[in-house]
Amino acid sequence: MRKGFLKIIFSVIILSGFMLSETAAFDYHDTGLISFYQEVNTRDKNDSVQENNLRIDKLKNTETEIVKLFEQNKIDSLLRMKLKEELNQYEENTQKKNELEARLKSIETADSIKKAEQLLKIKALKETAAGYPVNLFSDTLFVIYTKLVSFSTQERAAYISKKIYEIYAADYFYPDSLKIQTGDNVKDIYYMNVVIMTITETDALWYDRSTEEISEFCLVKIRDSIIKSRNENSFSNKLKRIGFALLTLTGLIIFIKLIYVLFRKLSSYVFSKEDKYLSGVTLKNVRILNREQSTKVIQIVIRIFRLIFVILALYFSLPVLFSIFPRTKGYTDLLLSWVLNPASMIFNALINYLPNLFTIIVIFVFTKYILKAVKYFAEEIAADRMSIGTFHKEWAIPTFQIFKFVMYALMFVIIFPYLPGSDSPAFQGVSVFLGILVSFGSSSSIANIMAGLVITYMRPFKIGDVIKISDVTGAVIEKTLLVTRIRTIKNEEVSVPNSAVLSGHTINYSTNAEGSGLILHTSVTIGYDVPWKKMHEALIEAASRTEFIMKEPKPFVLQTSLDDYYVAYQINAYTREPGKQALIYSELHCHIQDVCGEKGIEIMSPQYNSLRDGNHSTIPENYLPDDYKIPPFNIKEEKNKND
Repeated sequence: MRKGFLKIIFSVIILSGFMLSETAAFDYHDTGLISFYQEVNTRDKNDSVQENNLRIDKLKNTETEIVKLFEQNKIDSLLRMKLKEELNQYEENTQKKNELEARLKSIETADSIKKAEQLLKIKALKETAAGYPVNLFSDTLFVIYTKLVSFSTQERAAYISKKIYEIYAADYFYPDSLKIQTGDNVKDIYYMNVVIMTITETDALWYDRSTEEISEFCLVKIRDSIIKSRNENSFSNKLKRIGFALLTLTGLIIFIKLIYVLFRKLSSYVFSKEDKYLSGVTLKNVRILNREQSTKVIQIVIRIFRLIFVILALYFSLPVLFSIFPRTKGYTDLLLSWVLNPASMIFNALINYLPNLFTIIVIFVFTKYILKAVKYFAEEIAADRMSIGTFHKEWAIPTFQIFKFVMYALMFVIIFPYLPGSDSPAFQGVSVFLGILVSFGSSSSIANIMAGLVITYMRPFKIGDVIKISDVTGAVIEKTLLVTRIRTIKNEEVSVPNSAVLSGHTINYSTNAEGSGLILHTSVTIGYDVPWKKMHEALIEAASRTEFIMKEPKPFVLQTSLDDYYVAYQINAYTREPGKQALIYSELHCHIQDVCGEKGIEIMSPQYNSLRDGNHSTIPENYLPDDYKIPPFNIKEEKNKND
């Protein structure tokens, strides 16, 4: 399949080369126009109607101006001739002769000034005038700017081109038969008694040359172009060009095969070192590509580069092939310009951009080292190795992050004018669009960021603190400008937006835990039949048995309410382990049950009437005495005195 693809490409190249070399000979498509010692811009014969009409209007205006100048020169010339005739008549009359000579001199001076003005006017016309080229194949011989009698400028150029081609297409060409003939104020270039073109005083005035110089130049250009074209299109030269084309194609085939061989060897070498080069891609301990994925990526990269080299070889071989055939030489520069002009433009843009690039690099490096210095001090303060007055160490890293953001924003504002295309409307429009997009899409994010900044400097909690936000309780594991992350006792990680933290209330269990301790409390309701002192002792003993409860300060009991059927007792105990509250509460409740059982206290909140006689005690059996018996019902009978 690969070989078939290459054969098709080469066949197309060969066929296109031969077809272009044998195409119709007369072509007005030109690559460069030479106008009497001066190169002018390319003119396309397929101009749009609007452009063609504009060109015709310009030529008409130019021709009108030239005719006016030519007529003025003729009048001035006749006046000078008349004065010279009168001067010859008054050879003996010295006074009259001096008057005529002074008048002739003043006319010549005025003519010199007028001629200088005419030259300036013609020069201004040349800057806007548009002419038509006289071509032989793709070679432009000269450009016609003025009309001749009833021939327009375009018709005149087409007629001259046609006559030149007829001479070229004849069986024989005799250069000596191409001659110049002088007429009334004109010069005719003719071949075998056939006039090819006529040079008038108008042409001479336009080019500021004499008719002799212009006619000689045109004759040389016509003769040399015909000789050159006939030599290039001779049978022997065609055979040579075909040979060169085949040689070029052979070299191209060999070069492409060499590309395939080199890339095949490169691929074999890379895969032979698979353990060394294809072990995967890891970035900061994050695996991006495994071995199989790395292998596929390398294969794709090798194929892409091989295809690029083949396409470049094919592309740059086309100008070589086109340069071999005369009628396709114009495409050589065109194909090369498609690559070289953009490459040259990019290279020149890079060279011109170097001063701005160095400015950006200097600004970036300066900003980077300022941030490094500030980061060093921030880390020292955060590590408690340095202190600045009342500046808390928790503020160090967030303050550095804010300073870093401000510095990068300031740096971007400074380097923005130095960015390529920063002054273009498209770049500015995209910048405004992105700014609007960010403004509308990040309102909640900005609210969270501002809340994060306020929380940072309010210091309601720090990393590791046990806090409660709304119904979420756990240890703080991360604080960012957007969210606060909490890990609960169930090992759940909860992200709370900073705006919610700021707008709600936060309970910090760790603030005083290391100092005086955190007070844990739980309540139990007991009936009025239990003495309150006994209950106090039971609760305090239960608290003292619980792990992580501080011995000092001692636990204490509060009676929080006296309800209709029971008393509410609240045990309060100190701890320095706020992160183990669930375990402490669980163990405390167990010990309360044990102590109450040991002391014969029933944990119940009676809200009903019951007959205790004949009912088993609610105290657990392991706390009852061994000789415990269920009390019987006692019935007392009272007799009436009258009975």
